[in-house]
Amino acid sequence: MGIFGFFSKEKKESLDQGLQKTSESIFSKLSKAVVGKSKVDEEVLDELEEVLIGSDLGVETTLKVIKRIEERVARDKYLNTSELDLILREEIALLLEENNTQDLLDFDLPADKKPYVILVVGVNGVGKTTTIGKLAHLFKNAGKSVVLGAADTFRAAAVDQLILWGNRVGVPVVSHGMNTDPASVAFDTMKQGVDTKADLVIIDTAGRLHTKVNLMNELTKIKRVMQKFIPDAPHEILLVLDGSTGQNAFLQAKEFTKATEVSSLAITKLDGTAKGGVVIGISDQFKIPVKYIGVGEKMTDLQLFNRTEFVDSLFKKK
Repeated sequence: MGIFGFFSKEKKESLDQGLQKTSESIFSKLSKAVVGKSKVDEEVLDELEEVLIGSDLGVETTLKVIKRIEERVARDKYLNTSELDLILREEIALLLEENNTQDLLDFDLPADKKPYVILVVGVNGVGKTTTIGKLAHLFKNAGKSVVLGAADTFRAAAVDQLILWGNRVGVPVVSHGMNTDPASVAFDTMKQGVDTKADLVIIDTAGRLHTKVNLMNELTKIKRVMQKFIPDAPHEILLVLDGSTGQNAFLQAKEFTKATEVSSLAITKLDGTAKGGVVIGISDQFKIPVKYIGVGEKMTDLQLFNRTEFVDSLFKKK
């Protein structure tokens, strides 16, 4: 187990702080919903529905949670309103578990896949390049060798930013500059990763949803190039979403899952929003595990997603 093989006090405090706005919003609204009520009845459930939708769980996921609580009320005959936050905690943890979201503790990689290849997708402005830089930092600190590929050649800023992150973290970045062939960048990145026996290759891509067909073709071409070196590459397609955009993040997830086979999620900027429920909703609706969450500006504020700790922070009374 590597140096991140436990959920440290510092990481827990960072998570608590990053989810504080969402947590305070939920508890504030929840308190109003149950004021003067002793048991969970239809009126309380209606109020709870509003609270969850307001926290951006999404309508479908909210209705699923409400139905589960209704079933518990029917089964137990009586549920005290003081138990409502505990019940919510349990049901949301179960939802995340059902969606194959694991309690991740360690920045480790499969021993039989070297280099392990991550293709990163997401629209501009969601923190995609920053997430790649932070991932490189975290994996390097865990003793892994990392190579980055700047294949978002549509924007000069994306290429320059990734090079800056590479210099900052101390990992090589393969770049051909702006307006070059992304597949060519992917080819050279893979070659360098294989030749240097790197542990991890992370390749950035352009995120232009308004040209979905072109995006799909571009990603297919990049994957084909990768497979010249490693037949089952990429091993992971990571979709980066901005948690502060709430329902817009749902729409982005919908479009990208149509364009390519997304296998994991990174949800950023949770510290600046009361919409942290979007993590639960997106995981539930798309059945894609959340792997990383961003809860602050520091390099260490990109955390492996641990559903137990996440739910605990979300429903922790301040």
